Amino acid sequence: MNVKENKVEALSIEFALQIIELYKQLKSKNEFVLSQQLLKSGTSIGANIQEAQAAQSKT
Repeated sequence: MNVKENKVEALSIEFALQIIELYKQLKSKNEFVLSQQLLKSGTSIGANIQEAQAAQSKT
């Protein structure tokens, strides 16, 4: 991470880790469809944040 910590990025990583743990619990109870959708949506937040940070203005 950069010298200056990005609070939103840190929170999204923490959230994604919690989602992964919940995914494992649901998967062990054979809730495959729900667990897979939760994993996709819960971890995509971090990808969206990184994409937004890398974005460039058109002007």
